Amino acid sequence: MNIWRVNLRSQKLSIEAEPENWKRLGGRGLCAKVLLDEVPPTCEPLGPKNKLVFATGLLLGYNTESDRLSIGGKSPLTGGIKEANAGGTTAQKMGALGIKALILEDQPEAKGWWILHLSKDGARFEPAGSTENPGTSLAGKGVYEAAEILQAVYGKSAALALIGPGGEMRLTAAGIQNLDKDGVPSRIAARGGLGAVMGAMGLKAIVFDAPLWEKPPLADPEAYRLALKKFMSILMALPQTEAYRDYGTAAMAQMCNWLGALPTRNYSSGTFEEVENISGEMLRSTILDRGGEGKPTHNCMAGCGIRCSNIYAGIDGKTVVAPLEYETIGLMGSNLGMPDLDIVARLNWEVNDLGLDSIEIGAAMGVAAEAGYMEFSDAESALRLVDEMRKGTPLGRILGCGAVVTGKVLGVTRVPAVKGQAMAAYEPRAIKGTGVTYATSPMGADHTAGLTIRAKIDHLDPMIQADLSRNAQLNMAGYDTLGACIFAGFGFAAAPESIRDLLNAKYGWSVGTGILQELGRECISLEREFNKQAGFTPAHDRLPEWMTKEALPPKNAVFDVPEEELDRVWG
Repeated sequence: MNIWRVNLRSQKLSIEAEPENWKRLGGRGLCAKVLLDEVPPTCEPLGPKNKLVFATGLLLGYNTESDRLSIGGKSPLTGGIKEANAGGTTAQKMGALGIKALILEDQPEAKGWWILHLSKDGARFEPAGSTENPGTSLAGKGVYEAAEILQAVYGKSAALALIGPGGEMRLTAAGIQNLDKDGVPSRIAARGGLGAVMGAMGLKAIVFDAPLWEKPPLADPEAYRLALKKFMSILMALPQTEAYRDYGTAAMAQMCNWLGALPTRNYSSGTFEEVENISGEMLRSTILDRGGEGKPTHNCMAGCGIRCSNIYAGIDGKTVVAPLEYETIGLMGSNLGMPDLDIVARLNWEVNDLGLDSIEIGAAMGVAAEAGYMEFSDAESALRLVDEMRKGTPLGRILGCGAVVTGKVLGVTRVPAVKGQAMAAYEPRAIKGTGVTYATSPMGADHTAGLTIRAKIDHLDPMIQADLSRNAQLNMAGYDTLGACIFAGFGFAAAPESIRDLLNAKYGWSVGTGILQELGRECISLEREFNKQAGFTPAHDRLPEWMTKEALPPKNAVFDVPEEELDRVWG
């Protein structure tokens, strides 16, 4: 596996052998290494000194639920280091081309939009047109239409990474979208505004035009086969796997509501009176009752056995959006007081088509509702705000730059964000370990940085959360370095020797059972060093002040984890 480095100014590709000190890094960990070594931490995120890194994980390619793609860069949303990851087909196609990491550098001199085509023959740039003449170009087109055009030109077997109008406008809530196994651009590396970085590079899309993958030989094929068989048998037998297969991530709605941790009406309550209407159970029954193109279970990556994804169809049986996930249900459902899955799905599709992060946009819309720019529970006013984003009006661009910008412009201080990034659908006053993660993660308030909701503890006790959060963050950084799905983590937790055995059999290494947290610790150390050089201090590892004072119904909880405990996480 090699490193492919593309300069956007010269439009030249260089292929480099993987450096020795990168060989035990992948995914998020490799992104962190490249960014710390090569990107000035104080640079302008949308300027030419930033880089965009696409990295595959260490366990890529051998059916271990570990074919996720990590994308890294300096975030225009947080001003710090950022990694966002997604499932889909891109990482697999990178492997087929022998690419461990793709590093995009610099910016083109002239304005305009490009398609970067990568194949066994190398790299070539093809014009994607201009926003001024959208009828003959991809520029200005939504993600779904653009993906259809690209697949018609390059074939269904190619993988894509593309941005929508949000990325073209450099909105700091813009993500980068990838195809699922059915060719739908629904797998989004959404968080942190990396789509705006890609837009600043003049790239509308990257095409990974790869043949069938002849996978590299394993160091010990028989040992790998046995380790994989053991791991998959354990993973498939777990009750968590069954729950996510049946209900998807939406299974979390009822659990969070029961814990008093379901964000409701801009985080003013932890329970939603109509949670049953947006629950995983309602999602599954609606899909099954309507039939047609809807599917209650679906895999975003070829070979995935968990199949936590779904296809949500309307009353006519036609697909509305795929998938409809818990984070979107929480931020665009209960957080907006919206009790209707059909409306949430419509909002989800619109935001996806714009290439924006549904978490960040849902939070921004909640802030806008508090400022009186929409009514909670009112679908028409919510869709009107999305239309403002599509049109690129001043209000739309404000919303498209996330919750913090929206709060500053509209004069709202109750903004659920850390380090500039909106919180996910887990209220930190009711799940305080996750609050510690929000506060101390190098990424800001990230839902995959280290959730603690499943820990069998008192989630309201402020003095037992720091160690729990640290452990969760180290594990997640390790999984992200492996390229592993978060839900594969249940299997790895049940059989921690599996990671050791799989890595040793794949690479001929001799690592021990502590390798997961070793990878995680190295990754987070690199990320924290980047942020330190960018100007971050312990004062940034805090939740918003209002969450430490305003009691959250129904448990009347505030975030009261002492600052000394927060500083102890990485101190």
